[in-house]
Amino acid sequence: MNKTPKPELMDQDNPEWTEEMFNGSVRFTSLPESLQVKLRGRPKAAVTKERITIRLSQDVVDRFRASGAGWQTRVDAALKDWLNSHPLV
Repeated sequence: MNKTPKPELMDQDNPEWTEEMFNGSVRFTSLPESLQVKLRGRPKAAVTKERITIRLSQDVVDRFRASGAGWQTRVDAALKDWLNSHPLV
């Protein structure tokens, strides 16, 4: 980019890259495997959950939300518990 950016639009924490920065950069795939693993983020869980949309009664949602963080996990546990005591035919 040959234009001079407006100073008020410059991001001091994330400046535009210079030619020198580009020349000093390396490809992600050329980094050691151990560093690539760290930079990739959280690994996928062995057992994942399915994202769905479900409509629940407001009083049910309110009660679970009132129990604090992790309320959706507790809804999941309550449904699992109900399935264990009510086998589907």
